[in-house]
Amino acid sequence: MALRFQRLTRPAIRALDKGQRINEHGITAERMGNGDVRFSVNIMADGVRVHRVIGRESEGVTREQAERAIEALRTKAREGRLDLPTGRKVHRLFREVATDYLTRLTDTLGPNDKGFRDLPNKKRHIEQHLIPYFGNTRADKLKDFAIKHYARHREEQGVKQATINRELSTLSHMLRRAIQWKWIKAEDRPAITKGKEAKKPITVLTAKQQAALMKAAVADQDPTTWLFVAFGLNAAMRHGEILRVRWADVDFAQRRIHITEAKAGERWQPITASLTAMLERERGQRNDSDVYIFPTTRSDAKRPHRCSMAKQFARAVKNAGLSTKKVTPHVMRHTAITALVAAKVDLPTVQRISGHKTMQMVLNYTHISDSHVDAAIDAIDTGNLDAVTPELHTAPKRAANNAA
Repeated sequence: MALRFQRLTRPAIRALDKGQRINEHGITAERMGNGDVRFSVNIMADGVRVHRVIGRESEGVTREQAERAIEALRTKAREGRLDLPTGRKVHRLFREVATDYLTRLTDTLGPNDKGFRDLPNKKRHIEQHLIPYFGNTRADKLKDFAIKHYARHREEQGVKQATINRELSTLSHMLRRAIQWKWIKAEDRPAITKGKEAKKPITVLTAKQQAALMKAAVADQDPTTWLFVAFGLNAAMRHGEILRVRWADVDFAQRRIHITEAKAGERWQPITASLTAMLERERGQRNDSDVYIFPTTRSDAKRPHRCSMAKQFARAVKNAGLSTKKVTPHVMRHTAITALVAAKVDLPTVQRISGHKTMQMVLNYTHISDSHVDAAIDAIDTGNLDAVTPELHTAPKRAANNAA
C-alpha cells in the first residue's frame, strides 16, 4: 500500500529553510546550506539499521525515489543480501542500477532537455538486451571481458555492429551516471570499446533531382513541406534542428540562425540569401511570427513545434520520382555539405556551416567530390604512354634459317 504523508509533502519540502529538515516514514528531507534539498532514508531492514543518502534535489532526486529505495532495501533483506557489516553499502545488481537509471531519467528529463528523445532507445536497449544479459551481476563488478563477450554474443545473433555500438553507448552513459550519482565508484567502471562500423554510402541529389524535389514539396498538401525542403537544401541543417527554429532565432540582417540544441553544442548557422528571402516572405504572411516556424498542428502535442516531417518529405520524394528508401531528410544535409566540398570551400569553413563536432566527420564527404584529386594526379602524368608499344615487351622473333 502506498505511504501517506502528512508532514513530508511537496509544499512542505519547498517551504524548508536552510538547516531545516522533515522526517516521515524513514525518509528525511533536509535543506542544505547551499539551498539544495538532500533526501536520505533511515530504516530497519533484516534487523540492521540502514542509513543511506539517496541524493539531492539538484540531481533530480525526489521523495518518490526515496520511497523506492526503501522498498529495494527491504527486498534485499528478504533475499538475504543485507548480511553485511554495519556501515557497509548494499551492493547493487545491474538490473537495479539500470531500472533506477531509467526511472531517474524519465522523472527528470523534460521534452526540451537534451537526451529526452533518445529515452525510448535507451529503454529498449536496457530492458530487452542489457538487463537480460548482465541483470544478476553486481554493477560494481562488471569487467572488460564481460563487455567484449556481450558484443560477441550480439554479433553471433546476427546484429549489426552499428546496433551493438548504440547499445554499448547506452551502457556507457548509464555507468557514467551511476558514478555521478555515487552508485558505483569511478574505478569500478569497465572499459567499453566499440567495434568498427561499415561506412554507409552517402546519397547525394543532383541539381535536377533537387529541383524535382522542391517542385513536389511546393505541390504537397502540407503547406510547410516546401519550407522544410528549402531549409534542408540551403542550410545543411539536421531534421530536428530545422523543426526547433523559432522566428526569434533568425537574424535576417546577418543571415544567421541561432541553434540552441545541437549535437556539437549551440552555434550560429549561416543560411543562403535565397532561404533568407523565403523566410522573410513567409514571416510576412503569418500571424504567428513570434513562435516556431514549424508549429505543431496537434492539440494534444507535448511540444509546441513539430517533431517530424518524415511523412510529408516521403510524399514529396515519391512525387518527385525518387526512391523513398534512399532519399531521407538527412540526404538534403549530405547534398548541401557535398556541394560545399565540391565548391572547394576549405574544410574548417565547411565544419562551421555543417555543425559537425570533429573534422574527421567532415572528411567523410571529401571522397564524394574528388575533382581536386583528379587535378592533382594529372600533375604526375608522364604523357609518354604512346611511346610504349606491345612489341617492345615481346620476345624477339627467331630467324627463319635458325628455325631450319
